[in-house]
Formats: sequence, C-alpha cells, structure tokens
Amino acid sequence: MTGLLAICRSIEGVNRAAGLAAAWLALFMMLVQFALVLLRYVFGTGSLFMQESIIYAHAILFMMAAAWTLSDDRHVRVDIFYGSASPRRQAAINLFGVIVFLLPMCGLLWWVGYPYVARSWAVLEGSRETSGIPAIFLLKTFILLFTVTLALQAVVLAVRAVATILGHAPLAEADRDAE
Repeated sequence: MTGLLAICRSIEGVNRAAGLAAAWLALFMMLVQFALVLLRYVFGTGSLFMQESIIYAHAILFMMAAAWTLSDDRHVRVDIFYGSASPRRQAAINLFGVIVFLLPMCGLLWWVGYPYVARSWAVLEGSRETSGIPAIFLLKTFILLFTVTLALQAVVLAVRAVATILGHAPLAEADRDAE
C-alpha cells in the first residue's frame, strides 16, 4: 500500500504543479484585460489577438486547475450525507462517486474529445479572425490533458478511499499531510 500511495503522491504533485502554473493565468488575464481597456478607451484601438489570449487563458486555467482542485478537496459537493458521515462512509461515497460518475465522465470526454482534437490538429486549426491566435488546435489539446489529469486524480481519490475503507486511514492521512 505504501508504494501505491507514493505513486498517488507523485500524481498529485504533477496535478498540483499544473494547477499552480495555470493559476498564474489569472494574473495574466487581469493584466491583459487591463491593457485592452487602456488600448480601447485611451488610445481608441484594440487587439483581437489579446482578446483571444484571455479566452485561451481562461479555458486553460479551468481545465488545468480542475485536478488540483479535486486533489485539495475544494470542488463543489452536495453535502447532504457527506458532511456528517464517518471517515469510512465519506470514503465509500468518494469511491462510489469516482467509479460511477467521475471516471465514466472522463472516459466519455476522452472518447468524444479525441476525434475533435485530432481533426483540429490535422488541419492545424487557427482562429477564424485574421489577426487572431493561429493555434486553436493547441487550446483543444487541453481538453485531453484535462481528461487525463482529472482521471488520474480520480484514481488517486479511489486509492485513498480504499485505504480508508480498509482501515489504513492513518497511513492515507499521513501521506496527504506530508504533502
């Protein structure tokens, strides 16, 4: 179980690094938006490239921070049964959610998203606007990265849930606290 938890720790480290890197996009978005406002209202001009960069950054921010959010247990949860449940019951609810909802959703998203992204790469899809970002294919690739990071984090969540159900909760908690 210790080796498996070490793998989980590595997966969470990658997801955390991706989430932290993506979090910097919030600052980028704010600065670019400020620059666009200045360009528009002070200089009477604009930049479609800059406007599209905000859209790209916003999409990447949400897709790459999702697994990190799940890792830190900061996602939205309907807390009817979960909040007052024992740690083992919470683990069972988490395991059920991962197996019944999260992993199938990741699988479906990959199944639908892969051809969509592949078609975009086949033509090196770019912006429809002449002065836009000529790399929509790169943005669409984040759909698949989102799916992979979220699915890996779902596996980590399932492993931790099984460890808790089997009575290895102190080990799982110690492993989580070490991060």
